[in-house]
Amino acid sequence: MPARPKYSPELKERATRMALDLRKDPAMAKGAVRRVGEQLGVHPEALRTWVRQAEIDGGVAPGRTSEDTQRIAELEREVRELRRANEILRTSAAFFAAGGARPQNQVAHHDQRHAQPVESDAGWEVPTQVAVDYIDAYRHQVVEGTALGVESICRELRSSGVQIASSTYYAAKSRSPSARSRRDAELVPLIRRTHAENLGVYGARKIHAELNRKGTAVARCTVERLMRAEGIRGLRRERAPKTTISEGDQNPMRPADLVDRTFAAAAPNRLWVADLTYIRTYSGWVYAAFVLDVFSRMIVGWQVSTSLRTDLALDALDMGLWARRRAGQNLEGLVHHSDRGVQYRAIRYTERLDEAEAVASVGSKGDSYDNAMAEAFNSLFKAECVRNPIMRRGGWRGINDVEIAVAEYIDWYNHRRLHGEIGHIPPAEAEELYWSKHPVDEYPQDHPAAAGIQ
Repeated sequence: MPARPKYSPELKERATRMALDLRKDPAMAKGAVRRVGEQLGVHPEALRTWVRQAEIDGGVAPGRTSEDTQRIAELEREVRELRRANEILRTSAAFFAAGGARPQNQVAHHDQRHAQPVESDAGWEVPTQVAVDYIDAYRHQVVEGTALGVESICRELRSSGVQIASSTYYAAKSRSPSARSRRDAELVPLIRRTHAENLGVYGARKIHAELNRKGTAVARCTVERLMRAEGIRGLRRERAPKTTISEGDQNPMRPADLVDRTFAAAAPNRLWVADLTYIRTYSGWVYAAFVLDVFSRMIVGWQVSTSLRTDLALDALDMGLWARRRAGQNLEGLVHHSDRGVQYRAIRYTERLDEAEAVASVGSKGDSYDNAMAEAFNSLFKAECVRNPIMRRGGWRGINDVEIAVAEYIDWYNHRRLHGEIGHIPPAEAEELYWSKHPVDEYPQDHPAAAGIQ
């Protein structure tokens, strides 16, 4: 059934005037509203409401006048509009600002020296796609009983200096994605997967190298841009406090320092460096020993223990010796470099080096620079394994947790981690390349102590 049409303003004014005139006459006042309503075809209750409001407006009866009612309605409408505008400004500020829903460096052009967005004469230079993404995210949000909508959002963004029109939004939504956008959509999942597969430690440089190694040709600047846009970053290494102070060479009977801080080798098994480090667990300290081949950066041996006895370092050395001999490699003339820890100067340890025909090399007392490569690996191990949330999995409960994590980390470190010092390839691949060009039976036999490690 169709809705009943509203009374026209002329009819309303006429009916009200006639009813008021009749009510002024005491003889005609009774039933005046009903009679006028019947004569003009107006419902008596509607006419009675009009008459009552007219009496209030004329000061005859108490109540809120029509003018006051209209002014209050306008104020309420303005309040609703201000609340909607405030919601748009609040959410857009969070969406566009650094640390918010979208990084600031994706939104506005920056002064690279101060990392501040640049304001032009037209307002903040926000990319159109970013403004479109914001409108898509908030256009259906209900505020004061009504969805924000495209037009109101664009109007408020323009008032705050972000130049976007509703026609621009609809054009952007109907426009097909650009070649760059399609390429970005392909690369982002690859970047995320590469970052996750490598313990979340890779930055743009190594993710770029890894993608190109796997056949995905991409520029480093593109990787940097997409990582910045997606909030992906490499693991940062914390600066460790200095715990040792050099006291000089106080024991002339110790083995000579054959390395002299030159950590370079021309082939595998020419120079190994070794050191110990520690891990705090819920059940106490756990200690780890590592032996590293300087040529390939490969960890050839490792061991963990709850004590700092000689067996800890000796087991790591035995693992390295066994692995190399199993591969049929000659260890004669190997230089084994370490600090002056008691584990490395123990009789059993030096005897094992003699049995392998290796030469001991020891740095000066308390000087970490004399064993810098091993110390650098310890720092890397602490950052990428011990303090890495992906490896911690809720914390280190004891030696069993540490041993499993170290085994996983060393496997990744030796076979999949890219090392910039050897051409962004894993240590295992670096040694495979070397042995493919230099068979084991042609391994150089010159004694490094006499001919130099290189």
